[in-house]
Amino acid sequence: MNHTGGRRNQSRKWVNVPVADNGEAIVAAMTEAGVEFVFFTSGSEIGFYQEAIAKAEAQGRKAPKLISVTHEHANLNAALGCAAVSGKPVATAAHVDCGTQHYGGAIHTAWHAGLPVLITAGIPPTAYPGSMIGAREPEGHLWLQQTFDQNGIVRQYTKWDHLLKFQDNPGLTVSRALQVACTEPRGPVYLSIPREVSLAKADSARFPTLDQLGVGRPAAPEPEGVRELAARLVKAANPVVVVSRSGRNPATVPALVRFCELMGLPVAQSAKRSYQCFPLTHPLYQSSMGLKDADVVLVLDVDIPWMIGPNAPTDEAFVAMVDVEPSKRRIPIMEFTADLRLTADTLLTLEALEAEVRAISSAADRERFAARAERWGEASAQRRRTLADNAKAATGNTPIDVRWLSHQIGQALGDDWIVFDDTIVVSQVHDYLQCAQPNSYFYNPGSSGGWAPGAAFGAKLAAPDRNVVAITGDGFYMFGTAIHSLWSAAQYKAPYLTIVYQNRSYSTGTLRVSRSYPDGFAAKAGYHGGYFEPPIDFAAEARSAGAYGENVTDPEEVGPALQRGMKSVREGTSAVISVWLPRLLQTD
Repeated sequence: MNHTGGRRNQSRKWVNVPVADNGEAIVAAMTEAGVEFVFFTSGSEIGFYQEAIAKAEAQGRKAPKLISVTHEHANLNAALGCAAVSGKPVATAAHVDCGTQHYGGAIHTAWHAGLPVLITAGIPPTAYPGSMIGAREPEGHLWLQQTFDQNGIVRQYTKWDHLLKFQDNPGLTVSRALQVACTEPRGPVYLSIPREVSLAKADSARFPTLDQLGVGRPAAPEPEGVRELAARLVKAANPVVVVSRSGRNPATVPALVRFCELMGLPVAQSAKRSYQCFPLTHPLYQSSMGLKDADVVLVLDVDIPWMIGPNAPTDEAFVAMVDVEPSKRRIPIMEFTADLRLTADTLLTLEALEAEVRAISSAADRERFAARAERWGEASAQRRRTLADNAKAATGNTPIDVRWLSHQIGQALGDDWIVFDDTIVVSQVHDYLQCAQPNSYFYNPGSSGGWAPGAAFGAKLAAPDRNVVAITGDGFYMFGTAIHSLWSAAQYKAPYLTIVYQNRSYSTGTLRVSRSYPDGFAAKAGYHGGYFEPPIDFAAEARSAGAYGENVTDPEEVGPALQRGMKSVREGTSAVISVWLPRLLQTD
């Protein structure tokens, strides 16, 4: 279901659903909104989800599928992966303040992902024992779980939050939460639900659905701004397009391809990529190119457009930023300047720009565009050849060279897999991948490591006919509580592949420390705190959760091991391939 402001000619009369209690009303509102999955980590006060969904299934009524995930961090990351691939709102459920805190860094990731996720948690009962249904029971921990403001734990990382009260209409509240989550800029919302409220009896639930409330349609660009930007692009000698998040809407990818091919525009990744915005194999794709020679820079739905320094655009360059929220108010301090900021949807802007450019460009202009496209195509091909040559030169290195591993991954996966990339820059895997289709590549949208395993599991649920892979470093893999995602993948027959770069090193505790303290005491002491050896045996851990696991130390076995992992996934079993690399700043 694509929520774009309501279906035409639908009745605005509120739905009336027979329910036994408020918990059923909450689930009914999610169902009406098209929520297909509730990612669930058990808690005594959120059992209403289990009862309401089981009752609906038993009675042949539609309801979200309850997906049990045994850790909240993996739970929320799975919801993000599911929403990223499906484009639909999803929900999560966790146990009171403890479960909310266990969401951990995934809350940060959700905040920066721009995805419609309804995060819910129970609230411990405060009613006197025996005074009402759901009141406190003789268990001491119920008193300990009460906080002054549970919602405050996540308020900085959500668009909207609410504590459900007895006087609230629960169906309306859920519809309202999802309306906010689905409205651009999309993002997470948080609803806390006291046990007494969820168990309160009700004969029926009457509420407006999400579609009846209506989700705002995408904002069109200002015509004058489009004309100015198109004119500057046509006259420009060296224009560049910078992307990061526009691919949240897969329809922007072919639109951007058409526009860039029309004008011969090179496409560069921003300093913080997130989504598949442009085919990685396209001749106009330049990866992380510098912008110092650009005279016009078109920035599409980007938070951090470039790194401050010698490769940033010059003061003479004309910079235009297009975004549904171009002031970036989620980030307190932002120093990136722009000559033009258009509050607009990327797809609508690209369509308007293409029409304007076609109208004002001459035959001579189009000849220049074609020559520019040929020049950037040659640069792209040379970049790819250099990457391949560098990787092949390291074929026999032991421990396995990171370039050889990245090259082998790109060759093995081709364009058939959905990739969730949670690596750092040193891996270079992004540059070796061949992802060309929309929604085939996702990079950690925030800076909290450990997103990929859960996200890959959630993506497989959303796209059961696609193959899904998580690519991650070993530090982030451990952050990701990956064992819980593997268990859920086995439980729900949603297998995915994980490839781990195992260098037993934290880049923060080695490379970053070295940068701050060159030849310092930490370096002389061997960067204590920067390594984790002996490492966890990820292959054995994977096998304990019912997955295929393999550790790789021989460079000649990298390709065959990847094929074995891919075969396992295709046959229905998740796989973890952990590849042994040299430690950072140390000789193995």
